[in-house]
Amino acid sequence: RSSDLMMHEGLEEAPDFLSDEERAPRAISVDLQTDATLQVDISDALSERDKVKFTVHTKSTLPNFKQNEFSVVRQHEEFCWLHDSFVENEDYAGYIIPPAPPRPDFDASREKLQKLGEGEGSMTKEEFTKMKQELEAEYLAIFKKTVAMHEVFLCRVAAHPILRKDLNFHVFLEYNQDLSVRGKNKKEKLEDFFKSMVKSADGVIVSSTKDVDDFFEHERTFLVEYHNRVKDASIKSDKMTRSHKCVADDYNRAGSSLYTLGTQDSTDICNENQAQTGIRAVYEERFFLRVSELFDKTRKVEARVSADEDLKLSDLLKYYLRESQAAKDLLYRRCRSLVDYENANKALDEARSEE
Repeated sequence: RSSDLMMHEGLEEAPDFLSDEERAPRAISVDLQTDATLQVDISDALSERDKVKFTVHTKSTLPNFKQNEFSVVRQHEEFCWLHDSFVENEDYAGYIIPPAPPRPDFDASREKLQKLGEGEGSMTKEEFTKMKQELEAEYLAIFKKTVAMHEVFLCRVAAHPILRKDLNFHVFLEYNQDLSVRGKNKKEKLEDFFKSMVKSADGVIVSSTKDVDDFFEHERTFLVEYHNRVKDASIKSDKMTRSHKCVADDYNRAGSSLYTLGTQDSTDICNENQAQTGIRAVYEERFFLRVSELFDKTRKVEARVSADEDLKLSDLLKYYLRESQAAKDLLYRRCRSLVDYENANKALDEARSEE
């Protein structure tokens, strides 16, 4: 609650870039599959050790495709290739490019399952089965979320009036062979890192240039402020989700310890403490088991709260963060073009003066 209060105070202190009309509540419904001429979805997905294979299903009545309905198998790297082809195409510099889906990350869940298998001998059968079911449910939730993010990217492109006509997009949907798109090696990743550094530095220089159009200048100011607020809220949301997850783990450890005490042989307890009677030991066992059940129920509530916050809040904020970054990239390309245009005019004037 203290973090929510800090966020609320930060929003109150920040400048207000919205007019009264923009602050008025508006109901907007968005359907990415309204056009029946081109409908794309992911009908199936297969998770392997180091990759996920998505079955992309397409229905279309457009004459560009040979068939009206077809399916292909694609991997995450091929989604990134499609996104990069849009970004690198200068014809699309004036459009907001839908952000690429995040890379599937199952390492944490797989590591937990591996550790659970290694520690199988140190826990009861009931504890092992319960932990395994929970980890499998967590893995399945991450898998479904990954599939949904990749499907949203394709639907966004298919609903775009310009990007849907792109040749690379049609190849991605229709070509039923491997696109031979590999992941980037260390050298390419290092080059991308330096490019991002140069772009960040150039963005600082370009941001000092005032846009000739007041509308775009207002939009850029608003987007920078909006993006920073969403980024801050996303970081705090992740911290809150991790805190709930840690509390659930603590409840789990406490409940397991109490369950062990409750299932311990009463004769062992009597031998450890001779003052206890057999009846008292039985009552203590029941008490430990009841408290263990209470901790188990509380752990489930905390785990559910953590999962709901991660799905309904953290993921939503990350989605807005990627979307606002895509809009910022568009305005960056505009400002970069304006600076290049001004520099070209200065060079032309200097050339004319020398003549």
